[in-house]
Amino acid sequence: MTAYLHADTVSAWLADGQEIALLDVREHGQYGEGHPFLAVNLPYSRLEIEAPALLPRLDARLVLLDDGDGVAELAAAALAVQGYGNLHLLQDGAPGWQAAGHTLFKGVNVPSKTFGELVEHHAGTPQVSAETLRAWQAEGRVHVLLDGRTLAEHRKQTIPGAIPVPNGELALRIGALLSGPDEPVVVHCAGRTRSIIGAQTLRDLGLPNPVYALENGTQGWQLAGFALERGSTREVPARPSAVLSGQVRARALASTYGVPGLDVTQAQAWLDDATRTTYVLDVRTDSEFAAATLPGARHAPGGQLVQATDHYIAVRHARVLLLDDDGIRAPLAAAWLRRLGFESAVVEDGIHAALRVPHRQAARLPVAPGEWQAGDLRAQALPRILDARGSLAYRRAHPAGAVWTTRSRAAQALQGESSVLLLAPDAAVAALLAATLKALGANVQGWTTWAAWQASGLPRAASPGVPDDRAAIDTLFFVHDRHDGNLDAARAYLAWETALIGQCSAQELAQFRLDPARGVALA
Repeated sequence: MTAYLHADTVSAWLADGQEIALLDVREHGQYGEGHPFLAVNLPYSRLEIEAPALLPRLDARLVLLDDGDGVAELAAAALAVQGYGNLHLLQDGAPGWQAAGHTLFKGVNVPSKTFGELVEHHAGTPQVSAETLRAWQAEGRVHVLLDGRTLAEHRKQTIPGAIPVPNGELALRIGALLSGPDEPVVVHCAGRTRSIIGAQTLRDLGLPNPVYALENGTQGWQLAGFALERGSTREVPARPSAVLSGQVRARALASTYGVPGLDVTQAQAWLDDATRTTYVLDVRTDSEFAAATLPGARHAPGGQLVQATDHYIAVRHARVLLLDDDGIRAPLAAAWLRRLGFESAVVEDGIHAALRVPHRQAARLPVAPGEWQAGDLRAQALPRILDARGSLAYRRAHPAGAVWTTRSRAAQALQGESSVLLLAPDAAVAALLAATLKALGANVQGWTTWAAWQASGLPRAASPGVPDDRAAIDTLFFVHDRHDGNLDAARAYLAWETALIGQCSAQELAQFRLDPARGVALA
């Protein structure tokens, strides 16, 4: 039987220096409304799909939490089927954590965002206001404006004229964008973290130019009354052919923060140590990773790895091997991970190293029910349809009469019906939900996609208020609305971000290591 642990015990485990993953198995919206500082979201609706990448070692110490509603028990049973054996449950879930006097944090990527605020305070990262940048543009002052987010985010909306250079690519590509050492460089993101980390990366590398983070990013730009550019077609600048000077600077900076460069034998020893969790991450761009990588490596673009570390690394005190093919991007990402409190290292020869990455545990998913195409939908009498796509997609349009659900709400969605058809984003989600429904006694006749339903020509409906915000547990409205021109949401988000440090305990701050000279934690 999986043991329940009091919140104080779990808190002590998080500080004991041993490997541990605190897994919040609620849906994304529930998680974002309040979770422990170091909790990683692994929603029950996608549990077995995402677990192998986040939890590569089956013996790692795992603690699961929910809303005190039994979902963690279901998740623990599902993980046990996958072979995980060191499973524990947080007593009374998130409410129990709070009742014991520990803080629940709103939002996502909380450790990384707190870290960004600490970096600004510690390093004195200069900022430039939206009004000042707009004045520079109006007067034609020469400067370089960089968007440090992903290319997809840049395409959606950006500061007018910004060049897309994701943070992980800055050090590799900045040289080709500058005309002289006096030209100011401004890095922006949507809010604060990536602006700060991007600007500080260039400063740490010794770039002679004045470097600034754009205060509050695109949200600050809108709050100042300025319009964003939408639909930019600009591309990430090409990587230069000469990188030697960048390699020297990157390796020197990584060394300052204690990042080791491991040869193949040393790196293989990390991978072969069955008592430790080791992640192998390729920090290059999407296209580079797709073209070639080290077999067994996962993709984690350097800028996003620092911005959202919990999306890639679930086990605290695990080891992290970083790979590139240029000797610049991996050392810089590793230096940031060291400051974030992770045991990171760079592998000599990067993606070309002769490493044998152990085969990750593959997800053992139940067999999905048969997929119905448009013709099947038209030809048969349809049972109750359960729509397992995102709640916002359901609101926009869904099959007439369909009921929105997610795996943890399967019993409520049945509403006494025994025969159902699933609408799902993919076969894996359909398989997990179908297995859950079958365990409840339902007859799952099959599953289909939204594209198939649209092609069938069968009736569709919209429901802007259904499910309501409280029931839409997969959506974090606190984060979502700030990107849709909701200025009040932007103000609330920025206030939340700047207040993070003050919410943290000394134990929560102690993991970060910002001073390379002393090499001690910041408490």
